[in-house]
Amino acid sequence: MPSFHTTRRVAHNATDMFALVADIERYPEFVPLCKGLRVLKREHHGTHETLTARMSVAYKLFSESFTCRVVLRPEEHAIVVDYLDGPFRKLHNRWTFVAAGEGASQVGFFLDYEFKARAFQMMMGAVFDRAFRKFADAFEARANAVYGKRQPASVPR
Repeated sequence: MPSFHTTRRVAHNATDMFALVADIERYPEFVPLCKGLRVLKREHHGTHETLTARMSVAYKLFSESFTCRVVLRPEEHAIVVDYLDGPFRKLHNRWTFVAAGEGASQVGFFLDYEFKARAFQMMMGAVFDRAFRKFADAFEARANAVYGKRQPASVPR
């Protein structure tokens, strides 16, 4: 089962980075492979919000859509995504945002997924893996565009 994990120090605070990742309707503007995203349902539960969203991804002739539950937990600086329907056997994604001083933060991204069809996994697995590796760059570039490019945090990534 493929999984991917990265932690990156960015020159934007944890609250801003949480808000940027939580703004899922903007993903088609900058997220690799994302060609469309529609929020189907929005619910508030105490301090967190739960979204049901349908994302369309495309690469060359390949095009597919899937539905996920996205739980926004601002009090924990976390976003948890669980798979509901589509071409995957499973998909679980978790974002974490931790203050790292000087207006910086550590952004954690974890993804565990498996396609239903083994042949499809073999065919598209490498494409998805490359795209996931570009996610951190895409979100950091988006943060620079939205919040302004800041000096790199003093501690290396």
